[in-house]
Amino acid sequence: MKRVCMVGTGYVGLVTGTCLAEVGNKVICVDKDESKISTLKAGKIPIYEPGLEPLVRKNSKAGRLSFSTSVADAVRASEIVFIAVNTPPQKDGGADLSFVEACTREVARAANKYTLLVEKSTVPVKTGERIRKTLEVLSQSKSFVEVASNPEFLREGTAVNDFLNPDRIIIGVQSKKAEAMMRDLYKKIKAPIIVTDINSAELIKHASNSFLAMKISYINAIAQICEKVGADVEKVAEGMGYDKRIGRSFLNAGIGYGGSCFPKDVSAFIKISEEVGYDFKILKGAAAVNEDQKSHVLKTLKEALWTFKDKTIGILGLSFKPETDDLRNAPAIDFIQTLLDEQAQVKAYDPVAMEKMKQLFPTVEYCDSPYKAAQKADALLIATEWKEFSQLDLKRIKKIMNTNIIIDGRNIFDPTAMKKMGFTYHCIGRSPKAFEN
Repeated sequence: MKRVCMVGTGYVGLVTGTCLAEVGNKVICVDKDESKISTLKAGKIPIYEPGLEPLVRKNSKAGRLSFSTSVADAVRASEIVFIAVNTPPQKDGGADLSFVEACTREVARAANKYTLLVEKSTVPVKTGERIRKTLEVLSQSKSFVEVASNPEFLREGTAVNDFLNPDRIIIGVQSKKAEAMMRDLYKKIKAPIIVTDINSAELIKHASNSFLAMKISYINAIAQICEKVGADVEKVAEGMGYDKRIGRSFLNAGIGYGGSCFPKDVSAFIKISEEVGYDFKILKGAAAVNEDQKSHVLKTLKEALWTFKDKTIGILGLSFKPETDDLRNAPAIDFIQTLLDEQAQVKAYDPVAMEKMKQLFPTVEYCDSPYKAAQKADALLIATEWKEFSQLDLKRIKKIMNTNIIIDGRNIFDPTAMKKMGFTYHCIGRSPKAFEN
């Protein structure tokens, strides 16, 4: 059992801290937001993440998981301290490391024994070197705090399972002692452990997320070609996916990637590359394709309606992906903003994200069911592939809409079936020509 301090209780910090407690470690999660800590102490969580709340309650009750607002106390009670604070994007695309720097300073001043300080936040390469220099200046003794990197690969909506059953565990260290401590921390989790230097560990995270983002943009580019030539992107992706060198995952055409990771990490990696003298053109292209995909969907919707003015648009799905309430970089935000700017009426439904969206767009009509969102709508736009949308009563939907126009940004329905039902159905990369007999 290791004694762990987790600084930051956002998606990464809370999931990581709770799951480390679940596998037998003693964890203190720290956050300066007193209301958030009070919520956690009450056994509730401030985010929507399936399966997390029961684990928080279970491990809190068992005494393996606790919450505090004091970084200093938690550091002194721990042997491993994780930095899991936010690294938001700056205007130039680079990562804002002010929270990481502030956390480093607090740990340096509080540590009174050997402590391993681990980067869990996604940070640019060479951040470990900056942390080490800060520690050398501020630590009570240079031997007190050592730096390591342990990037996370959690997906919102499946984060608990991703942590407990990972593809791999990346550990960037400078000493055998640090390696041994990290291996012991993860000893109950069955996964390959890759031990590297700190710079390589930091690069692995950005390289991985950026590659997946490029894969999404690539299939979306293929989807637009499919629409122009009368091909089916689903079949193209299937044919590509059987090639073991390519694989089928992340080849789902849609309205582009969003969330807290891919947009931020792609921008940061482009900026990192510029700073070291490399023009990452292929990654810039992926980012441009992602923005173009959202415009493409809106263009399709407008062509179907002629004009947005005085039209009522129903939007199904607000979060950037299913099984989360996260709206960061969600395509639905851009869709709603454009529609409102062009004087459309917007009705929306999402199983969990409506309360957050109300803070951004209070004039939107938020509905308690997908059918209410479709009621008297001139078009229905599917922006998130929640499972319940694929199970809709489409005959009922057709009956209650003003028109039969559906823009399916996630390809959840069968184009042939939708055509037979009489819908004017537009999806991504699945041209009607591909289904003509």
